[in-house]
Amino acid sequence: MEKMSTQNTSDIIEAYLRRLLEEAQEIEIKRADLANQFDVVPSQINYVIKTRFTASKGFDVESKRGGGGYIKIVKYHYSARHEFLTALYQKIPSNLSVKAAHDVIQHLFDEKVLTEREGNLLLLVITDGNISPFTRGTMMKSIINRLDRDDEI
Repeated sequence: MEKMSTQNTSDIIEAYLRRLLEEAQEIEIKRADLANQFDVVPSQINYVIKTRFTASKGFDVESKRGGGGYIKIVKYHYSARHEFLTALYQKIPSNLSVKAAHDVIQHLFDEKVLTEREGNLLLLVITDGNISPFTRGTMMKSIINRLDRDDEI
């Protein structure tokens, strides 16, 4: 489940923002300033944030219009596995896309809730194109619920 190492501009911007989030639980950036820093158009900053900093990956994003377009990104930090799984469970929509399911499983792996083998097995099952988004959402919620109960066993 390791990520591939081909670095494009979006990867570099994401890595930069993640480094900032390691130093602070939340960051507020000015879209135009970040675009200038990386010599890209502001819409590329929007793309990176919209696709790489989602709730299913453990982030909350708030856009502030006016004043140059500030964006606030908050990385969820949990003090306990139960708290993490409960919060993640609540963020799973009824209709879960294949991409969002992949993101959730990656997030569970990144947070060391799943091993690489478990993550890969779940990806194989839950990202099957024959499963409806509703069934995928239901399955993901059941998986998270079971992972949470494993702490009690």
